[in-house]
Amino acid sequence: QVQLVESGGGLVQPGGSLRLSCAASGFTFSSYGMSWYRQAPGKERELVGTITSSGTNGNYADSVKGRFTISRDNAKNTMYLQMNSLRPEDTAVYYCKRVCCPNWGQGTQVTVYS
Repeated sequence: QVQLVESGGGLVQPGGSLRLSCAASGFTFSSYGMSWYRQAPGKERELVGTITSSGTNGNYADSVKGRFTISRDNAKNTMYLQMNSLRPEDTAVYYCKRVCCPNWGQGTQVTVYS
């Protein structure tokens, strides 16, 4: 069955960096566009950005544009989210999913504290 496992979250100070990973299985990873979402406490889940199946194109929420970069390694069935210049408002649980479909991973917590 479809499995998505996020990892790489943690505690970081403002201005710091983290790289999240999303390991996928149970489907042909290279055939699907993928996305990252996040959910902060008391807020709705929001789209962070997406990447095409080939990895050649992506788009981002205005709040992370220029700071976050999505990439993927189709040979490893893994997608990444490089987060730089982190801010306290980036604190959230981060999730990955296929663009098309409702399966979610368990998420990974990112906390940016000052």
